Amino acid sequence: MNKKNVKTRRVTSPNINIRVKPQARSLIDRACAITDKRITDFVLDAACREAEDVLLDRRLFTLNPTSYQAFVNALDAPTQSNPELKALLRRKPLWEN
Repeated sequence: MNKKNVKTRRVTSPNINIRVKPQARSLIDRACAITDKRITDFVLDAACREAEDVLLDRRLFTLNPTSYQAFVNALDAPTQSNPELKALLRRKPLWEN
């Protein structure tokens, strides 16, 4: 078979087209320049992060009455001392050295 006659078809993903105000486009363009990302990658990353946050915030879980009461009791219980955490919080942050 002659390779010159073979056409290759590029597989593409569905598009998402949006209109933006000039101020929003300028803001996004500046952020893209700082992060050295193409606008498509920058906008897609930001949209996916927001989508994950929305979905995680709306996560619903159900418990039977016994499990629910145990959950409420755990939330209402007094905190326990954590010496390791206290020591960590007393340390000077690395960026202040």
